[in-house]
Amino acid sequence: MARLNEYYKKEVAPALMKKFGYKSVMQIPKLEKVVINVGCGEARDNAKMIEAIVSDLGKITGQKAIVCKAKKSVANFKLRAGMNIGAKVTLRSDRMYEFVDRFFNVTLPRVRDFRGISANSFDGRGNYSVGLKEQLIFPEIEYDKIDKVRGMDICFVTTAKTDEEARELLALMGAPFAK
Repeated sequence: MARLNEYYKKEVAPALMKKFGYKSVMQIPKLEKVVINVGCGEARDNAKMIEAIVSDLGKITGQKAIVCKAKKSVANFKLRAGMNIGAKVTLRSDRMYEFVDRFFNVTLPRVRDFRGISANSFDGRGNYSVGLKEQLIFPEIEYDKIDKVRGMDICFVTTAKTDEEARELLALMGAPFAK
């Protein structure tokens, strides 16, 4: 079992139960999944770029990424339906907890001039999204092996009903929110 999962069961869940006064343990919010998405518009011209993105996501998460294709044709962007435009990974259970633990405790402190992540990036339904400008902050990525610096979006999906509950859940799990 992942270290963060044990910590959630022993420390975080009882703290949330006490703070919000839930009547049942099933009401306690928990992390459902983590989705990591890399969009790349230049990938329509260069097939090697998608392979590099899938490789990077595989190193970061330990799980193979799936290639995302365009749903509609957009003439202004020279995009046809079915063209490769990015890649994503959905993490659940132990892999998710391992990734979140590494992300909060190892990766985010490596960001230059890091003062914490914004506490305002909740969507109103208890989900949190954060964007990164470069994949180099992950220790699994070797600086010499990358072809281009790319950003990514990471979405933490929780079972929380409100943003306040989700913020408390992530804070107790170790999310370094800015003061």
